Amino acid sequence: MRGWWREFSGLVLPTACGGCGRQRTALCEGCRAALTGAPARRVRPVPTPAGLPPVYAAARYEDAVRAVLLGHKERGALGLAGVLGQALAGAARAAAGSASGVRGPLLLVPVPSSRRAVRARGHDAIRRMALAAAAELRRTGTDARVAAVLRQRRTVADQAGLSAPQRLANLSGALVVAGGGARLLAGGHVVVVDDLMTTGASLVEAARAIRAAGVGGRHTDAPGEARGPSGEIQGFPRAGAGFDRRGTGSVARDGDVPRPVAAVVAATPESFAIIRN
Repeated sequence: MRGWWREFSGLVLPTACGGCGRQRTALCEGCRAALTGAPARRVRPVPTPAGLPPVYAAARYEDAVRAVLLGHKERGALGLAGVLGQALAGAARAAAGSASGVRGPLLLVPVPSSRRAVRARGHDAIRRMALAAAAELRRTGTDARVAAVLRQRRTVADQAGLSAPQRLANLSGALVVAGGGARLLAGGHVVVVDDLMTTGASLVEAARAIRAAGVGGRHTDAPGEARGPSGEIQGFPRAGAGFDRRGTGSVARDGDVPRPVAAVVAATPESFAIIRN
């Protein structure tokens, strides 16, 4: 209800630019250009954690970009999801293009937020952006779907204020691929998506969980799979269709889950400095 009211109120109440505060526009052209006006770039945090997949970002996390991300995620400016999805789509397309030999649709796998954070914010910001990105990719001719297969299997501490090594330790082993998810991922080009990369700890853990899920198989349409009108894969294969039932993830039997790459809307400015595409 809270998220619905915010979305409705954004349509009927006076607005200000989510990036710079300019009145009577949800997002001015200058702030939109800061998010989507340049090609996505390969980024890498310093220090670079072991296990980090190739990461592409649409913009530097500063000024208007920072304000837009925080406005959407923390202040419920849900109308900004569309432009954030456009930015994320560009980064996902660049990330997918950096890997060779992988066929199938782009499968956007959101890094999951905790249930507590989703309740506090009134919406799932990362999944919302992923759905907008998938829609933008399909609109521009790329087969893309959201596969929200990652789950938190234990409580983690708030990452704010933690050092890079502490963030890695805090998240280590925290994510798992939901039962049946490995087979879904084996059917396409896996792109882990998030709003922001700082130390890279979340992306390292997401990539680890996906690799651990799998000895997964190439996949066409798994039994029980359904796709909603938004392009999100909404079902998982029936129990016993070649998966591990231990509750710690899923293991398919007939191929390999593709190595994931990653895409984010923004990354810290210093992470752009040392990469040569």
